[in-house]
Amino acid sequence: MSASRSWWVCVAVCVLWTATSHRRPTTHHGTHDDNAHDRPGSGFYKALEVDGFSEDQGVTSRSMSLPVALGHEHPIAMAHRGSGLLWPENTMVAFQGAADLGYRYLETDLQITRDGVLVTIHDDTVNRTTDGTGLVSDYSLQELQTLDAGYRFERDGDNPHRGRGIRVPTLEELAITYPDGVFTLDLKSDGMEAALVDLIRRLDLWDRVIVGSFSGSRLRRFRALVDRPVATSAGPSEILRFLAAARTHLPYRPRADSFQVPVKDRGITIVNPRTVRAARRLGIPLIVWTINHLAEMEGLLDLGVDGLITDRPDLLRTLLAKRSRKPDWKEPLDG
Repeated sequence: MSASRSWWVCVAVCVLWTATSHRRPTTHHGTHDDNAHDRPGSGFYKALEVDGFSEDQGVTSRSMSLPVALGHEHPIAMAHRGSGLLWPENTMVAFQGAADLGYRYLETDLQITRDGVLVTIHDDTVNRTTDGTGLVSDYSLQELQTLDAGYRFERDGDNPHRGRGIRVPTLEELAITYPDGVFTLDLKSDGMEAALVDLIRRLDLWDRVIVGSFSGSRLRRFRALVDRPVATSAGPSEILRFLAAARTHLPYRPRADSFQVPVKDRGITIVNPRTVRAARRLGIPLIVWTINHLAEMEGLLDLGVDGLITDRPDLLRTLLAKRSRKPDWKEPLDG
């Protein structure tokens, strides 16, 4: 039996278990709610009319209820870390660059400092992106912000942002600077879940964040702590079960509000017509990362994905302007 076939046998067993223990949808604070996925109107959920598939018949036009955070535009255009190719990643320079291009959706990564402040940096160390060394969690915020977060960024053999006072931002600074922004937050380390819930509550970010993690346990802890609905993306086991259910046509509805996935992972194709249709049947947006080439962007949009995450927000912006002729998207950058 090939490795690919063995993998699908494993996930089929996983989804069979899921199907036999299928439960009603739950709210985001863990209680059962028969209407959790069919709640139109204002507030957390925003009703959108889309062409989709009913569970037991052909193509229909139906109302898909989305969290407000996921309902501002379609397709969703999301700037990955602002852009680590155009500017120093996860810095206010990068986020401002994406905002200047018209982006509302900003993806970023979270770490937590020694004194409990959430900061936007991908790695658990500062080595790759700053002039410092060591774990983020060993720095206080004051110490962390003495480092040069533009130090390592290189373009054409030069370091154009070195020594320009670029610092590691806090999530609070990001949220306050862009009051209309929506932030996809990747929880990169344990121990930040409560701090994130506290910040969401204090700044009223319930409708402005989409929280995810490559750690299923980290994501479960976050979901257990929230006392109001907040959008989350699918964790690894939820994605695995979704893929198996899409292939075997067995029922499965994750607790998540979006799928954020690569086109392929470890030789397995994740994004294809089958999974696009399956996500649409569930009314859960399928957003694909990290897409940096125009031909692939166009192909995925033609396939019907609901959004793209990119390190080339300039290219994606230009493509979407061409496809939709939206007047609010600005002219391409020089070069």
